[in-house]
Amino acid sequence: MDIGGKIKQLRTQKGLTLEELASRSELTKGFLSQLERNLTSPSIDSLDDILEALGTNLAEFFQEDKVEQYTFRASDFYVDERDDHTVSWIVPNAQKNQMEPILLTLPEDGESFEVAPHSGEEFGYVVDGTVSLICDGKRNVLRKGETFCLHGKTFHTIKNEHKTPAHVLWVSTPPLF
Repeated sequence: MDIGGKIKQLRTQKGLTLEELASRSELTKGFLSQLERNLTSPSIDSLDDILEALGTNLAEFFQEDKVEQYTFRASDFYVDERDDHTVSWIVPNAQKNQMEPILLTLPEDGESFEVAPHSGEEFGYVVDGTVSLICDGKRNVLRKGETFCLHGKTFHTIKNEHKTPAHVLWVSTPPLF
């Protein structure tokens, strides 16, 4: 870990000069300058004083930042393929997010599972083909380039009643799949 670089980053984020940090931490400006350039190492007590002056502590300072994945390749997806050849491409670890996007492929006569009423919302975009969105028995036909946006207050499902496959980008909040 680059202790000096991380201290300098915290100091500049707080808008402090070396002199101001020296005053707040009761250490010398020269010592802090050498520390930021990794020419010296602080004692635990000195580091604790510096971090207190920067508004943090030892535990937070040494906590490793988790690199969050925000791009996904085909090999990253969880693929759920049913007997009727309906395929759902699900983003990995989506359950930890507030929304869950999936790419739903519906073959001829394919359909999604029936979604029970829930407290969230859903958005869908028909990428290819034509589908029927059925909410409480009411059928709404959607073609390529059309969308749906609904509250999850009713039972609903998506069906492909045509001879060509359909692809729907379906986003729900909270995650349902």
